[in-house]
Amino acid sequence: MTNSGSSVNVRALVLDILMEVMENGAYSNQMIRQVLQNYQYLDKKERAFLNYLTEGVVERAITLDYIIDSFSKTKTRKMKPLIRNIIRMGAFQICYMDAIPDSAACNEAVKLADKRGFYNLKGFVNGVLRNIARNKTKLSFPQESANAKEWTKYASVKYSMPEWLVEHFVNELGRENAKKAMEYFLLHKKTTIRCNLHQNTVEELKEALEQEGVTVTPASYVKSALYIENYNYLEGLASFQKGRFQVQDESSMLIGLVAAPDKEDYIIDVCAAPGGKSTHLAEQLSGNGKVSARDLVPFKVSLIEENIRRLQLEHIETRVQDASECVPEDIGKADIVIADLPCSGLGVIGRKADIKYKTTKEDIEELSKIQRQILKTVISYVKPGGTLIYSTCTIAKEENLQNVKWMMENSNLKPESLDPYLPKDLRCETSAKGYLQLIPGVQDTDGFFLARLVNKE
Repeated sequence: MTNSGSSVNVRALVLDILMEVMENGAYSNQMIRQVLQNYQYLDKKERAFLNYLTEGVVERAITLDYIIDSFSKTKTRKMKPLIRNIIRMGAFQICYMDAIPDSAACNEAVKLADKRGFYNLKGFVNGVLRNIARNKTKLSFPQESANAKEWTKYASVKYSMPEWLVEHFVNELGRENAKKAMEYFLLHKKTTIRCNLHQNTVEELKEALEQEGVTVTPASYVKSALYIENYNYLEGLASFQKGRFQVQDESSMLIGLVAAPDKEDYIIDVCAAPGGKSTHLAEQLSGNGKVSARDLVPFKVSLIEENIRRLQLEHIETRVQDASECVPEDIGKADIVIADLPCSGLGVIGRKADIKYKTTKEDIEELSKIQRQILKTVISYVKPGGTLIYSTCTIAKEENLQNVKWMMENSNLKPESLDPYLPKDLRCETSAKGYLQLIPGVQDTDGFFLARLVNKE
């Protein structure tokens, strides 16, 4: 696919991104955003193609490698990295993009190999992909089985999930809910936005977006949330530029509901970037109410400030601050502390697929220690009668429920029911006890954990 007004080959851009992500450890969402910013003149169709092909290959790399290995004498792990990713791209188009003729997928892959200096491997690329195209309907996948080891292999290939993570999700959620979560991760994700109620009503925002050609539908749980699709470039929307909405998943919006601030509360958000939670809370304040939005490095804090300016919000300030280092003047002063802490991110694999290839069991253990270091510090900020909201975007007891129990054992914080604040559809047995684990596919959200604890000192 080549831009009609330029010589840009979109597949070549995808290949460059994949080399950075799959071979050099870059994050796909960051790389895609960077490339689209550099090539803003690409039309809507080309941008969509670049997004879909890149994200598709990253999401389904394990499945694609299984398919390729079924038709290639040289296994993917032994291929030259550039050839491996060219063939992955071709295989994805053949197996998952009905609108692309198989012949085009094969021919464009051969051209890419040639242009990147692998003239001698053109025949190999062509042979593997044409073999896949001819025989894709005859491919034999691992079968679902009652046997745990066989089921793990089946699910790993079907849902493109590392085997240790399949086992992790089964241990955390049970087999059926693990299956629902892994299926959900592979679904197309609409962009979720939160209406800036300081600037417009939900209906006014919906109308403005539709006038810009955007498809808008109500979100699943939060009244001020909408799903948007079929836009070209988010930053190009007038509604975005004017600060009429903030991009934020509904699961994250629940923090603003569960915190339930009074108008003049002092709120500390210790890991606030890029500012979705902090700005949501600031919208709810007036008078002397204030959010102190903090993060570790100046760049992240600048992202928060950018959103504050765009949304035209008051009652919020920023600060560069290591959350694990105590700020003495804040001890016992905060009505609400938001501790949405760094985590393994296993709940957002549907939006950031490369997480499943980067994360290890050791990361989960290490992160749980870091979380407790931060909690040990920020618990001290909660005034008597004040509230701490603890949350992560992961599915791991070590990072979630075990940290809640640790806080209960090591402080005066006690859980308080979430039910008065949650949408009815999300209330459950555990929400009445003060915590909630959202499961992708069971709920229509990212995987997310949140707990509300009150200082009973």
